[in-house]
Amino acid sequence: MKKYIRIMRLDHWIKQLFILPGFFFADLLINVQTDSEIISRLVMAFFAVSLIASANYVINEWLDAEFDKFHPTKKNRSVVTEDVKGSVVWTLWAVLTCAGFFIGWQINFSFLMMLVWLWAMGIAYNVKPLRTKDIFILDVLSESVNNMIRLLLGWFIVFDAAENPVLPPISIVIGYWMLGAFLMAIKRYAEYRMIGDPILAGKYRKSFQSYSEKSLLTSAFFYAICSVFFTGIFLVKYRIELVLLIPFLIGLFCYYFWLSYEKDSAVQKPEKLYREKGLMAYCFFVAVLFTTLMFVDIPQLNFLTEMKLVPL
Repeated sequence: MKKYIRIMRLDHWIKQLFILPGFFFADLLINVQTDSEIISRLVMAFFAVSLIASANYVINEWLDAEFDKFHPTKKNRSVVTEDVKGSVVWTLWAVLTCAGFFIGWQINFSFLMMLVWLWAMGIAYNVKPLRTKDIFILDVLSESVNNMIRLLLGWFIVFDAAENPVLPPISIVIGYWMLGAFLMAIKRYAEYRMIGDPILAGKYRKSFQSYSEKSLLTSAFFYAICSVFFTGIFLVKYRIELVLLIPFLIGLFCYYFWLSYEKDSAVQKPEKLYREKGLMAYCFFVAVLFTTLMFVDIPQLNFLTEMKLVPL
């Protein structure tokens, strides 16, 4: 069963930590009391999202086998190199889906609906006739929607819209989506450079037939600006002190872009990013700064929101 366990990509479960910002935003903005029940729901949510993500990974590897053989490293995946049976793959996909939905149902209905959305995006991304991963631009935007869904999943751990119709600010939702698009575009860019042959890259991923290094960099730059813009709206609107965080967020985007130039860059495998000690230290610093600015008032910054001219 090892080959079937491998296609579940258990090492990718760390990505589900992206639900945490939604959880913390809900907790901070609405000031909900964090008790054992909410922490229990958070743990259950992590496993529910991980199971649905693994279901999506299973069909991804199965349906991508004919293309992965053209990739320098993915050609060694179990589905490409070993005798993997389709009946077992689809059974595994169904079991993971049902288990994820069952746990999600225990949390609340809104959370379950977000899980269904995450699962449906896996179908749209991988399965014909839609298969958005083959479509120029849409491949990045459709996969990065999962980032936005994870934010909403974290939010609905705290709130059930049926009982408390409070939704997260649209600015941070779009900002989080554009963050995911930036990460995905940079991943595409690093992959494209590693393969080093546009024809071979097009055989591995059809959308690469329409991309170039220039277009991938340009799109990543666009997504980064959009993410900082919408996130900045959220930060300034809800707490002016957080405006001081924006330069460091920009620096985080630049750091990630710089990593894409490294040989066998970790940005191609985001689940391995925890090994980048410099990046992790920078993220920790940004998290500490964010927490500090949430609780430290700086009245001198209030002039930024005043609707009047300042005389010389």
